[in-house]
Amino acid sequence: MSITAPDADLTIGWDTTVDDAPVALSARQDLIAVSGADGTVWLLDAATGTSVDTFELPGGALLTALSPDARHAAATGPTGYALWRREDRRITVHETGAWSSTATWADNERVAIAFGRRAHVLAPDGKKLWATEPATSTVTDLAWLRQGRRLAVAAYGAVRCHERHTLKPVMTYPYIGSHLALAVAPTGRWICSGNQDASIHIWRTRDAGELTMSGYPEKVSRLAFDDTGLWLAADGAPDVTVWDFSGKGPAGTAPRSLRCHETITSLAWRPGGSGHLASGGHDGTVALWRATAGRPESRLSPVRTLDSDAAVAALAWAGPHLLIAAHRDGRVRAHRLPSRTAL
Repeated sequence: MSITAPDADLTIGWDTTVDDAPVALSARQDLIAVSGADGTVWLLDAATGTSVDTFELPGGALLTALSPDARHAAATGPTGYALWRREDRRITVHETGAWSSTATWADNERVAIAFGRRAHVLAPDGKKLWATEPATSTVTDLAWLRQGRRLAVAAYGAVRCHERHTLKPVMTYPYIGSHLALAVAPTGRWICSGNQDASIHIWRTRDAGELTMSGYPEKVSRLAFDDTGLWLAADGAPDVTVWDFSGKGPAGTAPRSLRCHETITSLAWRPGGSGHLASGGHDGTVALWRATAGRPESRLSPVRTLDSDAAVAALAWAGPHLLIAAHRDGRVRAHRLPSRTAL
């Protein structure tokens, strides 16, 4: 790994190069985790980009999730998962042979990990607290609701919700198709899945009322709610679509369209409910948007673009003032935004 000094441009905080192709980012508190395709995970200081630690996940990495207090990390991959503890840099690797697509922390004491057709909920030391019954196919995404009291599990045919220590789901939201991404509104009011059949399916959690938004030209594999739970960003087209979930939700409305990339590779809302969105593309461009401006059916242009020679692999905000971009050539760059209202 090599580090260069901050760029003369005040929007650049630092540049770091890691020795692998990044596939995912996680940012919490003062720490950033960068997952490499070959299985190395780099833990970086958010302020400087310097290395705090590294660890290996045999078989390759798909995602790394930091706990809210940044004291633990869970890395997942095609052949298992690994847990890292910051206090003593202890690493616990579980080579299970089960496809582990994702991990998500309920709080500092519980992490849910996709484990083949099940979801396992673990303590930070790896102790299994409980598990769901097998789904009909491999679990593709997970999300917590009700402040970590309920776990949503996406697999072919349905999103199933489990309470603590419940093998069987307490609520099932059916939809025949392959779910690629899951997004839950911070309010807990909505569950949304992005699907292989080029659609977004939405359930209202209180009564299971549902809506399908179809007609996307490509599969929808990225969904993200902002902090208010009123805006949902999605891929599935050259445009990023942004749906308004205020009032009764998006039924009968049209989204705002954000055109910059031919192929979208990442989406990340700025923390704090400012309506600012960052998107990354296969062309190496990072675009910054006032994504909630205009009216439904508006086509918005980026406020600014940040260009690189290599495809954007992942984006993450380390607080409201620092946007982290990882590129396929190994470069990880921090962009500083000094004001909550500036882009």
